[in-house]
Amino acid sequence: MKIRPDIAALVRDGHSDASIALRLGCDRSTVGKTRRALSQAAARRIDECQPRRMPTSPAQQAANRAALLAALRTPAA
Repeated sequence: MKIRPDIAALVRDGHSDASIALRLGCDRSTVGKTRRALSQAAARRIDECQPRRMPTSPAQQAANRAALLAALRTPAA
């Protein structure tokens, strides 16, 4: 029986650790450890493939915010 793929599938579906442990008949700490291991592995993969960007300047942030607020204020057609 492969527990880790089953836990990963149930985590993706949004189940809690207690719910997953009850469904699979394992301890809740096992689910928590697996959830942490999966999130760390996913975070490493995402960080490795994202390009580094220059930070947005305060002036550009203000312009972006103004454009967003203007778009939110206009009524939908």
